[in-house]
Amino acid sequence: MTALSTWRAGLADLSPANFGLVMATGIVALAADMTGLTFVAGAMFLLNLALYAVLWVLYLLRLALHPRRCFEDLTDHATGPGYFTVVAASGVLASQVLLQGHEVTAGLVLGAVTLVLWVLFTYAIFFAFIVKSDKPALAQGISGSWLLAVVATQSVAVASALLSPHLAADLRPLLNLLALAMWLWSGVLYLWIMALIFYRFMFLRLAPQELVPSYWINMGALAISTLAGALLIQQAPAVPWLEQILPFVKGVTLLYWAAGSWWIPVLVLLGVWRHGVRRYPLRYEPLYWGLVFPLGMYAACTWQMDRALAIHVLDGVAWVFLCAGLLAWLLTFAGLVQRLLSQRPGTRS
Repeated sequence: MTALSTWRAGLADLSPANFGLVMATGIVALAADMTGLTFVAGAMFLLNLALYAVLWVLYLLRLALHPRRCFEDLTDHATGPGYFTVVAASGVLASQVLLQGHEVTAGLVLGAVTLVLWVLFTYAIFFAFIVKSDKPALAQGISGSWLLAVVATQSVAVASALLSPHLAADLRPLLNLLALAMWLWSGVLYLWIMALIFYRFMFLRLAPQELVPSYWINMGALAISTLAGALLIQQAPAVPWLEQILPFVKGVTLLYWAAGSWWIPVLVLLGVWRHGVRRYPLRYEPLYWGLVFPLGMYAACTWQMDRALAIHVLDGVAWVFLCAGLLAWLLTFAGLVQRLLSQRPGTRS
């Protein structure tokens, strides 16, 4: 097989979830920036800009050369939710551009891209799932990657909340309303999807190969919901109508954080069972970025909530999860590099 045909085959098999790399890199960088690790944060920010650009080139080439495969992935219950990583990655990078790059115009453009992508993928994916005639059983169709829909929605809320102070005064209420609406809708969507996942966990057999790393998004979706809530709390003094419902926002934000915290020991124990007890091999796959992202997001949301609610006791927790996120990022990135160096035709990258 020629090098060109090998490359085309690898492009055809490119997983929709690869933008999880940008999500994970971005949130770990933001958490590092919050805690004062500015050199690490700056280096990861520059790397993330490059990763985002390269992935867009690869996915646009895949769409041009293999449109049928792209459509098949989009309408498949197992792979379709992976496209929400494109939305979330754009939202995370918009936040980085604003907070680390201090570029309002670029942040606004990326925020608009995030919103447009959210509309396109949300309605395309869910509509396709509703109308398709051949549907999998729940055990085969549902996974933690479905919660990427929640993460994508909350990424719009976070970007909107961060952009609001930088816009004209007459536009700020609109951005804050968008952030609040997305924050609230995400909570409903989480309940819908989490009910199916919890049922799958409790009443259907779960084999080690089915316990994919993306189940960490059970916690990650709540962590980004906490972050969005913390940002809304910080915006409230400048938004009179938001300040009126501030006790509600504070309570729900703390609820998200507490529920996300509950998941962490469960997910650790499941990982020990999968790899330690059942001896499932530990090897790189794009879904592992769905494990790195929640760790970084939990560090960031804990740091911001601690300040928004004036708790002032959670700095140590944020630091622990930042260190865990950085270590997980380094190990997963090393796995990605090793995978690329040993790439063979027909493997899914």
